Amino acid sequence: MKMKVTWAALAVLAVTATGCGSDSGSGEGSGKTTITFWDNNGGARTPVYQELIKRFEATNPKIHVEYVGVPIASVQQKYDTAVAGGDTPDVGGVTTSYLANLTGQQALEPADEWLAKSSVNGRLATPMLDSVRKTVPDGKLYLVPNTSNMDVVWYLKDRLQQAPQTWDEFFKDADGLTRKPDQYGYTIRGGAGSIFQILAEMYSYSGIGQFFDASGRSTVNDPKNAEFLTRMAGLYKKDTPEADVTNDFPKMVAAFGTGKIAMMHHNLGSYNDHVKAHGKDKIGAFALPTGPGGRRTVVANPVDGFAVFKNSEHKDAAWKFVEFLVSHDGNSYWNQQTGQIPANTDAQGDSWVQSLDHLKTAVDTLNDPNTQVVSPPYYLPQFSSITKADTEPLFQKVLLGQMKPQEFLDTLAQKLTDAQAEWKKANGG
Repeated sequence: MKMKVTWAALAVLAVTATGCGSDSGSGEGSGKTTITFWDNNGGARTPVYQELIKRFEATNPKIHVEYVGVPIASVQQKYDTAVAGGDTPDVGGVTTSYLANLTGQQALEPADEWLAKSSVNGRLATPMLDSVRKTVPDGKLYLVPNTSNMDVVWYLKDRLQQAPQTWDEFFKDADGLTRKPDQYGYTIRGGAGSIFQILAEMYSYSGIGQFFDASGRSTVNDPKNAEFLTRMAGLYKKDTPEADVTNDFPKMVAAFGTGKIAMMHHNLGSYNDHVKAHGKDKIGAFALPTGPGGRRTVVANPVDGFAVFKNSEHKDAAWKFVEFLVSHDGNSYWNQQTGQIPANTDAQGDSWVQSLDHLKTAVDTLNDPNTQVVSPPYYLPQFSSITKADTEPLFQKVLLGQMKPQEFLDTLAQKLTDAQAEWKKANGG
């Protein structure tokens, strides 16, 4: 019995010693402060953070960073569990897609006062800062931007010599590049993560400039969006693989990596996957085609960055780590390795940005005054669940011909309209 109690006590002691957030070790005896950092997309990016942490600790020998890589598919649930249990990290990777959920739980520390005194003040892209502030009701900065992204269509240069400019050209190419039985012009993401991609495509096609009209009703089910969805669903099994109906990101990338698919819609973040499969000289990327009148409409991707959690007992060290990550050198290194758009404006001017065609395409597109940027309602606490668990299975029914595109969009629009009305009521709108 004594032995059992002893082992139980040791187990509790071990958990306490390796906990995060306010339970992080202070490094007593070693003269170091330990902070815990959660990477919200652990895996491929882990070596990038390991290198950055190594650099940070070399110049800040009194701070030790404990890295925890969290799979992107489970990060929201893990954060919710940590907040509920009071066991959050000191610093966490957070995106605007679930920022409202965390601020609604009062889990994060505002960064406004810190930024005003920081060396990176005035060196972070204003559009990214604005996007973060628009995500929360009080307009405060609860996330320090690290990067942004943009949707593009990746293609194989040996299959497609000239990128389509309009959606009509895109659909023509998707059909013309298909060679049965196993060569396809396009691949549709039918599994996890499908809804954001189809939203980006629909608004690009229709040119609609906002997710809600003046009355607060969602514009998702606009006839032009339904027209696009009908055309896109018509590609399934004709110009795309049948397996697309359940394909998530890894399966879609793997299929594109075989060389049997000419075009694939994703974002800048999959660059390294394509280079690994094909070589950098064999892949290209173009912005989503133009809509009515030749105008390009871009649905803004979530801004990804870093947040300090409110119950951290080492906030000074946590902010120092954040400052390092979004500094010119840190931010440039991270984004160069991932192929995304730096938040640090000094890093945006680095030569590597201009040397990567896909990144230059994205930067030029977003900086083009003719580009219309549409901001999704990331501020809605239900936005993530609506566009994932609630409607991904319904989109699969559309591809399988079991649900009409207009019916699907009406369902999605009603959910968004209801969530918008609830949010306005809760925030005095």
